[in-house]
Amino acid sequence: MGSDSNYQKKLVNGEFGYVLEDVPHFTDYIPDLPTYPNPLRSNPAYSVVKQYFVNMDDSVPEKVVVHKDTPRGVHFRRAGPRQKVYFASDEVHACIVTCGGLCPGLNTVIREIVHSLDYMYGVNKVLGIDVKMNNVESGNGYEIESGGYRGFYSKNTITLTPKLVNDIHKRGGTILGTSRGGHDTTKIVDSIQDRGINQVYIIGGDGTQHGAGVIYEEIRKRGLKVVVAGIPKTIDNDIPVIDRSFGFDTAVEEAQRAINAAHVEAESAENGIGVVKLMGRYSGFIAMYATLASRDVDCCLIPESPFYLEGKGGLFEYIEKTLKENGHMVIVIAEGAGQELLTVTAKNEQDASGNKLLQDVGLWISQKIKEHFAKPNRLPITLKYIDPTYMIRAIPSNAADNVYCTLLAQSAVHGAMAGYTGFTSGLVNGRQTYIPFYRITEKQNKVVITDRMWARLLSSTNQPSFLGPKADNEAIERANGNSGTDFKLTDLLRCLSCGGQ
Repeated sequence: MGSDSNYQKKLVNGEFGYVLEDVPHFTDYIPDLPTYPNPLRSNPAYSVVKQYFVNMDDSVPEKVVVHKDTPRGVHFRRAGPRQKVYFASDEVHACIVTCGGLCPGLNTVIREIVHSLDYMYGVNKVLGIDVKMNNVESGNGYEIESGGYRGFYSKNTITLTPKLVNDIHKRGGTILGTSRGGHDTTKIVDSIQDRGINQVYIIGGDGTQHGAGVIYEEIRKRGLKVVVAGIPKTIDNDIPVIDRSFGFDTAVEEAQRAINAAHVEAESAENGIGVVKLMGRYSGFIAMYATLASRDVDCCLIPESPFYLEGKGGLFEYIEKTLKENGHMVIVIAEGAGQELLTVTAKNEQDASGNKLLQDVGLWISQKIKEHFAKPNRLPITLKYIDPTYMIRAIPSNAADNVYCTLLAQSAVHGAMAGYTGFTSGLVNGRQTYIPFYRITEKQNKVVITDRMWARLLSSTNQPSFLGPKADNEAIERANGNSGTDFKLTDLLRCLSCGGQ
């Protein structure tokens, strides 16, 4: 999804090619705002911390690997508490909303926003935009009035207190509920204004963050002293700029259970094949990392890497070779892989977030494999298909993701109290930063199949790259963001053969 055309970029240029892609601040459009000493100065938990407040000039580079003659490049503002804040504690009326699909860690983020506002800044007015569904009768039957962004202009809200949210991180899902769509900028901002809300925390993926950017623009147009802070959420890890998205680590860990079950089933049968479908609509990160972590996977198929079934170098040939050598195999496939191969005529339908509705590639490939090996003179096989998608999405986050969610939430709160707005809190090169919305929504993060990591996977599984006479150069270019260049299949093969160097 592209950036909003009205978003005002705030660039600061320095010496030696230094560029700070800064985030908006209240002082950009509201003059003469009062400031207050940061309450953390008198907070006993932080009184012993040396240099706790972040220097206003601190920034984090987008790229850490540079050459001595190259410019210093793009930087982002470092996250953290500032000496001065732009809200008095009793002035803050915050709200939190969760949008899009489920992801491990949602409840942890909600909990830590509430706790950070209360314990760090003494804020006790926090509203949860609830997504309990109101079925409203209309001319077309019943429609859902609430859900995701719709929750802003529905009647359902929850007062969030530290006591209420104290144990929610132990549960999967989100206590506020979530759904897709429902974005009506005018209604949302009207609701924010009418309720006296002045800090809005929006947790969601690239579509949600784009919507947050539009809300920020409308708030700025009205001259309101209202923070819009985003926390990026996508289990697929397909949001650009940031190191990783919360819930991804948990998803990879949980995917191991499904892969292990598929391996046990395959190993226990004659010519057993275990097929596991994992999340990854456009990006194959979960499938790739789960494969690398497992060591039980013989073949990993992702949306970025085209493959074909029949003929020399195809998937069927590799399956037969592996079965003859090992007697069993495990295939991991991302949900968006091979969509162009499905024979079912796909209707160009979309969900409420604008995502194309995909065919079930796991069932399709399982059926194709069965049909191929049912032919005369083929190996008899036993195939087991496992789809753990909703089990993975619904579990609580693991320890690593819990810590990460805490940092994201605290960083968002620090930024909001310091008067920053129109930003997403994200980890860049191991440091918490504030990133402008347009950078989060300008493109999707994808596996680069000419990179070292994909070469590591190919060497780990010993699978072919499936790049041969039937490979589609345009598909390869699209997968690697090289559309419109002179990038050729031979270049790709050369890159893979040298490990992406």
